[in-house]
Amino acid sequence: MISLLGRMRKQMNGAVADAMYYYGQNYGLNYGVSLPTVREIASAEGKDHELARYLYKQQVRELRLAAMHIAEPALFSLEEASAWADGIINSELAEEMAFALLPHSTALKEIYAAWTTSGNEFMAYSALMAASRTELAAEQEIIHSINKIVSQYPASRIIAQGAVALLSSAATLNADRTTIEQTLKQLPEDSATDYIREEMEWRLEALQ
Repeated sequence: MISLLGRMRKQMNGAVADAMYYYGQNYGLNYGVSLPTVREIASAEGKDHELARYLYKQQVRELRLAAMHIAEPALFSLEEASAWADGIINSELAEEMAFALLPHSTALKEIYAAWTTSGNEFMAYSALMAASRTELAAEQEIIHSINKIVSQYPASRIIAQGAVALLSSAATLNADRTTIEQTLKQLPEDSATDYIREEMEWRLEALQ
């Protein structure tokens, strides 16, 4: 961990860290290292799940992000995912979880069901983004779940973005177009829905 932290500190960017704090992405300690650099440094470590779990518990942004790339996706069961869930405290961590770990877990469908009904906005967002990166996005029950998720977070921009990502992926994977269109019609009338419908209108047109 000390070696990893030393490499992160060499890439420190105070201006980026300050900007992230301003926009609400709070961490105990934040060196402002860019995500591509964090990923590159973490990838050089190889897979070590126990180390990853230890790093994830640290109150250091770069170590928590690196942990997701050092963790072993094959060990990421529903139970294991639950142990990591409380650490998803902002959209950046939610997005990195959806990029680095969840799409590669064989338990993604179970995790999706649990996280999208958890009452935790960041967990739900992470599950939506992860599903959008897999063939799970084209399954009818996953598409239909969008209505319930958006209803839970009627004013959430990130949930709306996650819904758009999933529905766009479903359309790209040639999911039943009628199912997607019905889902859009049945969404609750709120600000999140306005965003989703506007985005999906041009995306669906582009795929025709």
